[in-house]
Amino acid sequence: MFVDHVKVYVRGGDGGDGMVAFRREKYVPNGGPAGGDGGKGGDIVFIVEEGLRTLMDFRYKRIFKADRGTHGMSSNKHGAKAEDTFIKVPPGTVVKDIDTGETIADLVEHGQTAVIAKGGRGGRGNSRFATPANPAPELSEKGEPGYERNVTLELKVLADAGLVGFPSVGKSTLLSVVSAAKPKIAEYHFTTIVPNLGMVETEDHRSFVMADLPGLIEGAHQGVGLGHQFLRHIERTRVIVHVIDMSAMEGRDPYEDYVTINEELQQYNMRLTERPQLIVANKMDMPEAEENLAKFREKLPEDARIFPISALSRKGLSNLLHAIADLLEVTEEFPLIDEEADESESTVLYKHESDADGFDITRDPDGAYVLSGYAIERLFKMTDFSREDSIRRFARQMRGMGIDDALRERGAENGDTVRLLEFEFEFMD
Repeated sequence: MFVDHVKVYVRGGDGGDGMVAFRREKYVPNGGPAGGDGGKGGDIVFIVEEGLRTLMDFRYKRIFKADRGTHGMSSNKHGAKAEDTFIKVPPGTVVKDIDTGETIADLVEHGQTAVIAKGGRGGRGNSRFATPANPAPELSEKGEPGYERNVTLELKVLADAGLVGFPSVGKSTLLSVVSAAKPKIAEYHFTTIVPNLGMVETEDHRSFVMADLPGLIEGAHQGVGLGHQFLRHIERTRVIVHVIDMSAMEGRDPYEDYVTINEELQQYNMRLTERPQLIVANKMDMPEAEENLAKFREKLPEDARIFPISALSRKGLSNLLHAIADLLEVTEEFPLIDEEADESESTVLYKHESDADGFDITRDPDGAYVLSGYAIERLFKMTDFSREDSIRRFARQMRGMGIDDALRERGAENGDTVRLLEFEFEFMD
């Protein structure tokens, strides 16, 4: 089964907890703090595996969690870092964040990697908090929670040239005669329901990958027919090979077919119109094909490149393949990631969360104040509330973030309830 679009949940491993411990060796009076740090949690890393051609594996497993780091130990022994979790994906996989819609990574080359969910750092042990004013702190941190997110994986086939056109115009037949690919061929619409790839070699030994893509119909950009299942795969192709049934055997006008398909490409993605396009007038061995071609030429600009062929009898194929190879030599790749992003050799993007240090205050129907935000929730999860020193430190950190003042501005008074995640506190002015 060919699967090219899935949704998965990924979560980096939590960091290990720091430890509160003190030196207790013989003949070492007042040994001082000796609690080690926790180890870093493992990352969720996607890696391109050249042999994969589909996202089929993700149909059966859609939740991926990395291991957590080892906790800190006494005698200043730090916990071990957890191993990263590597997940194999096929070349051409685009990873997007469901909540923000951002493209996280565009994975195209064998062995290319992208960190999709980072593991949390390890919590600090009490030896990290020793100061001249407090040489024996009973204070440590819990491990930082791993980053979690819901992502979509879209597979966009890696082909140099893509065959587009209405159903049953001869795309599969063309691919089968110019390459070793064996696409399904039959006399009914939508015979091809998944992309087929074939390696094509010209007479002068130039080679390229050609894709036979599912047929388009009017309204495809809105999902009609195979719609988006097809259109996402044309985004990577550098040259569009527009196949038209010039025999008009099914009662359609060749020129109207040409206009309709180009309109669908434009409606789906304006950038598709930037790609060079070759027009293939197929089924020229059929009656009335020559007359239809003459009428078709009259309606197109003089510089339009039209290649009359018969895929079935293999006439005119050599000129077409040479033209495709020539175009590919002068046509650069079209990146899928936003042009406004920083350009670099790698197509993996990491963006700073500008609002990561902020917090939000809302009200519940019962009048309680609700704190939310990545920074305050992370701080809360890393605090050990079983120790008095940790509780006081958490209160100081909240005050330093301006949360106390913000609550007062919202009207909070002594005794009011403040909620953070599933816990409740009492506001003390």
